[in-house]
Amino acid sequence: MTVKVRRQRPRRRVFWALVAVLLADLLALSDTLAVMSVDLGSESMKVAIVKPGVPMEIVLNKESRRKTPVIVTLKENERFFGDSAASMAIKNPKATLRYFQHLLGKQADNPHVALYQARFPEHELTFDPQRQTVHFQISPQLQFSPEEVLGMVLNYSRSLAEDFAEQPIKDAVITVPVFFNQAERRAVLQAARMAGLKVLQLINDNTAAALSYGVFRRKDINTTAQNIMFYDMGSGSTVCTIVTYQMVKTKEAGMQPQLQIRGVGFDRTLGGLEMELRLREHLAGLFNEQRKGQRAKDVRENPRAMAKLLREANRLKTVLSANADHMAQIEGLMDDVDFKAKVTRVEFEELCADLFERVPGPVQQALQSAEMSLDEIEQVILVGGATRVPKVQEVLLKAVGKEELGKNINADEAAAMGAVYQAAALSKAFKVKPFVVRDAVVYPILVEFTREVEEEPGVHSLKHNKRVLFSRMGPYPQRKVITFNRYSHDFNFHINYGDLGFLGPEDLRVFGSQNLTTVKLKGVGDSFKKYPDYESKGIKAHFNLDESGVLSLDRVESVFETLVEDSPEEESTLTKLGNTISSLFGGGTTPDAKENGTDTVQEEEENPAEGSKDEPGEQVELKEEAEAPVEDGSQPLPPEPKGDAAPEGEKATEKENGDKSEAQKPSEKAEAGPEGIAPAPEGEKKQKPARKQRMVEEIGVELVVLDLPDLPEDKLAQSVQKLQDLTLRDLEKQEREKAANSLEAFIFETQDKLYQPEYQEVSTEEQREEISGKLSAASTWWNGNRGLTPGSTVMLKEKLAELRKLCQGLFFRVEERKKWPERLSALDNLLNHSSMFLKGARLIPEMDQIFTEVEMTTLEKVINETWAWKNATLAEQAKLPATEKPVLLSKDIEAKMMALDREVQYLLNKAKFTKPRPRPKDKNGTRAEPPLNASASDQGEKVILPAGEGRVPGSGSEPGDTEPLELGGPGAEPEQKEQSTGQKRPLKNDEL
Repeated sequence: MTVKVRRQRPRRRVFWALVAVLLADLLALSDTLAVMSVDLGSESMKVAIVKPGVPMEIVLNKESRRKTPVIVTLKENERFFGDSAASMAIKNPKATLRYFQHLLGKQADNPHVALYQARFPEHELTFDPQRQTVHFQISPQLQFSPEEVLGMVLNYSRSLAEDFAEQPIKDAVITVPVFFNQAERRAVLQAARMAGLKVLQLINDNTAAALSYGVFRRKDINTTAQNIMFYDMGSGSTVCTIVTYQMVKTKEAGMQPQLQIRGVGFDRTLGGLEMELRLREHLAGLFNEQRKGQRAKDVRENPRAMAKLLREANRLKTVLSANADHMAQIEGLMDDVDFKAKVTRVEFEELCADLFERVPGPVQQALQSAEMSLDEIEQVILVGGATRVPKVQEVLLKAVGKEELGKNINADEAAAMGAVYQAAALSKAFKVKPFVVRDAVVYPILVEFTREVEEEPGVHSLKHNKRVLFSRMGPYPQRKVITFNRYSHDFNFHINYGDLGFLGPEDLRVFGSQNLTTVKLKGVGDSFKKYPDYESKGIKAHFNLDESGVLSLDRVESVFETLVEDSPEEESTLTKLGNTISSLFGGGTTPDAKENGTDTVQEEEENPAEGSKDEPGEQVELKEEAEAPVEDGSQPLPPEPKGDAAPEGEKATEKENGDKSEAQKPSEKAEAGPEGIAPAPEGEKKQKPARKQRMVEEIGVELVVLDLPDLPEDKLAQSVQKLQDLTLRDLEKQEREKAANSLEAFIFETQDKLYQPEYQEVSTEEQREEISGKLSAASTWWNGNRGLTPGSTVMLKEKLAELRKLCQGLFFRVEERKKWPERLSALDNLLNHSSMFLKGARLIPEMDQIFTEVEMTTLEKVINETWAWKNATLAEQAKLPATEKPVLLSKDIEAKMMALDREVQYLLNKAKFTKPRPRPKDKNGTRAEPPLNASASDQGEKVILPAGEGRVPGSGSEPGDTEPLELGGPGAEPEQKEQSTGQKRPLKNDEL
């Protein structure tokens, strides 16, 4: 038995140690459970969070607003974000960057770069020869790329979310415009890396808004498809989306709601910003006309004046959406000249007439891509701030032919709420109701390759082949595998965009390079030399279009197969007996069981693009690795092959690195031969069928990015460090400002207190003059050192600590005098109540007495000592001047009260839990009744206090405790009986 105990103790210790570690991990994890979303608009952003106890909440910024301007002001020693940066745009327009998202993923020759320079000529854009992009040149020492500026904004959004959630946040879902191509999406991901964010997904803003709409209307979705059109006109662009909501059957969770993007149309430059720029130009012309004969400069040449006009144009556009006319007013627009002009809605609509003509364009594009008509659209929902312009609604309503436009969604916050719901769904910390999201590919992607063919004997030519990898409006995320069967040596292939004919000429120029990547394969020939006796199953390239819409090439493998015949072997008697027992207990292995044990991925063939059919014998295959959710009414999945009938594509038994052999994995092989063959006769040799052996060789891949090279890792690390240094500098600045504010507040408050009567009463003239002199010296020192040098934070804190130490005695004397009346009154009440309690305890008859003489004597001693201490201390304090340190201290009064209360509580608890003594019986056997006029104590009843008065204190309990008493002890039953019979209520301590 002893040995067993010794063996179990280490196990118990290990178990409890594991439990402790698990609990610690869970507690640590609970502090970082929150996730966030960032709806990154052109003009403003909305941030939302989900954390335990806070489901889907919009984050308020430091100004308590629900949306924050996407503006950054970069100066030599400080940065400003949001509303602070917006106010700095008037003072320093060159250092204030806005609408920089329009430059993401674009090279210097892109038309949008020239458009940005024309809209904001105050910014100096420099050329980056390495990536062919542009940088913001703030000063000779300050230069930032658009990705770095966006990284600053994302880091600022995370700080807002962390302050709101009161815990660190790393995981985020970020919205991007649906028309962002691969280069633009990669640029956003790089910016998030610079900010230290873990991006769960880049979700299209139109998809996020559609998800928000569906989540809050889950009950309205059924098996009947509902087609909803979302028209989103924001500040920088316009997007029209057709979404189908329907209940579908999923493999994991059964029937669940689904949204599917059916059609998308967009206009990259149609939005509220262009309307504001038209208004700004109109106001600038009016101001120049007012000063025409004064030889004044053109207001357009003054960046600060143009920044003021842009801010007024923004306000004017908002006001004219609800009013027929409004007066534009700017004080001191330029050269201290005020500007005032009346603008009507009619004038505004005339200025933007060509813009309003472009409103129906995205609707037509969406209908064409969805191959639907307006009759199939049930409702048109407005999203985005610019849809509040009356003329936009008027033109759109006419274009869609509906009775009214839907406005039953928050136009500003829908995308942020949908994105944060997706963040919670992707996070492992939360469990949300499933909502299937099937986004659509806007730009098709194809694979191009060239190989040599022999058209006639001795005549060779090159043939260019194209295969659509991801078709337009096809769902994603998904994986695809393309197999090249005609190559036995190293070769190259190209990944490019497909047919972009749906884009106009201007959109194609803005789109940039249509070539994505050139893939150079190395080691194909070596793999064929390594396995000369194997049959080649082709070179397989695995592609992944992930949740963010970013394409990646996971790996390329060369696959070989051969048939292997095992030598016949004689089955032993023991083996036969084992097989018989296994079959009796259901342990036999059938081909079906083996097949179900593997993780084979079913692959479906993709239809080749039009005009890309190969001549007979062409063996290029395109297959899918992933499956879309199974919808009601869809075709059933093809059955998995059994036995030797393996698919020509590859299996899931492939690994990432090194050679792979199925001969080493007998559990993953499909065996040939019919099921249920009778066992061979005893002593007869069993002939095993031939089996397939697959070998997989990893092929080296070299990628040449053609659209926009990503930042090299060393450059990316430099950008990360640069942003971290700026963040650290901002934190140090905030710490200095906090210390400076604390010092200034202490100086002003203390100088004011020196003239208050309560402070003058406890201090001498010399003491006040000394303190006043030190305060004045500190104020003078601070006024002369407001430069906030890096080391000044420590000096500020030291100066504040020095002043607090100097004033500590003065403040202590004042605080003590403030506490005396309340503390002394409480002590007097406790002494009086305790004395009355002791007097009542001594009146209890001897036969009913529950307290011992020692207990009552101890209480009496404590009462007398407390009275004596109080009288002596008060007398001694009266002799001291008010300017000296007091001897009567509030903490001493509290200590005396605790000691006295402890003794009283001990006796009260004893009375509460003591059973009454049994009454003596007379000669007739009946209990002697007490006289009618006897008191409660004479009747032998114990004193029972109410629950609030009679708690059971632990050792060292304080008088302020209010813990309720748990009934059910020895004294609980008499108390209930006494109260239920309507007899005398228990007496309180002050009534004894």
